[in-house]
Amino acid sequence: MEELITNLHLHTRFSDGSGTHQEVLQAALRSGLDVVIPTDHNVYVQGMDGYLRDGNRQVLLICAEEIHDPSRLPQKNHMLVIGANRELATYAPNPQILLDQVRNAGGLTFLAHPNEHALPSFGETDITWEDWDIHGFTGIELWNGLSELKSVSHSILQTIFHALFPATIARGPLPETLALWDKLLAGGEPVIAVGGSDAHALHKTFGAIRKTIFPYEFHFGAINTHLITPSPLSGDLISDRHMVLQALRDGHAFIGYDRPAPTRGFRFTAQCEEMAIMGDTVRLRKGVTLQIRLPGEAECRLLKDGKVVQTWHNQEICAYISNQPGVYRVECYLRYLGRRRGWIFSNPIYIREG
Repeated sequence: MEELITNLHLHTRFSDGSGTHQEVLQAALRSGLDVVIPTDHNVYVQGMDGYLRDGNRQVLLICAEEIHDPSRLPQKNHMLVIGANRELATYAPNPQILLDQVRNAGGLTFLAHPNEHALPSFGETDITWEDWDIHGFTGIELWNGLSELKSVSHSILQTIFHALFPATIARGPLPETLALWDKLLAGGEPVIAVGGSDAHALHKTFGAIRKTIFPYEFHFGAINTHLITPSPLSGDLISDRHMVLQALRDGHAFIGYDRPAPTRGFRFTAQCEEMAIMGDTVRLRKGVTLQIRLPGEAECRLLKDGKVVQTWHNQEICAYISNQPGVYRVECYLRYLGRRRGWIFSNPIYIREG
């Protein structure tokens, strides 16, 4: 199996970001990414999908879209639409119709920043997802890099400090979003979690200081979605694009906060009659061995149906034998800049009754 480090949910000059698609690709290549997925607001940018190559390194760019109803005040219900291959923003006023149209087009839907705090000192309202009378979405954005600024900044000075020193922001997914995810998973259907950067690379002025706030390269080295795929990128746009979308669809992925330490190499698998990976379902017969491999020593927690069933400290290899059906997922934490921070959040392995 291969691993593709993917940064998704970011914006270019086609909406409210500052960079071109070429500049995004260049920043992604410098940052060691494999895939980057821009999601401009209410515009599906066609003709930009492709690669940037440098020697043996290449980065794939796949254009997607963040759709919301701009006439709704205050703003709510932002949806990441990936792989639909056509403009669907006209359906934004009715989220269920939008979901149906995306599914009919073969695309994926992730509810963006489903919980988000307001930032009144800068006139920013929360853009939480509110319409839960829906069904059929692929998953949720469990951890949003830019939205987290609002949850840790409680004054103008704190906001400016975090803008100047962005590495101090990340703590982990909001507790209410983790609880929401576990509640959705308890409904019996897979709900895929992704991490989004929400990168804009905004140009701001603070008195005499002019600075690009959260440049693309900062975000590309922070919260990423790591996809587990059957092969590396081949250089064929059609097949690579399909492989990336299939990994997202299947939940063969984990969220890694790559700034404290690289998360490449994390694996969460199940051994029964055959091996399963994140996003897969296995049938419970005699027992299932869950195995966790970390790229470095950390605090590792295994959760079943949202409850911690085992915690390991300062280990890289962990194992747990399960004799009960449930939804099993992994959280990892480590210390960085004087604080315990989220590091890795896996998609679940689903153990069902045999």
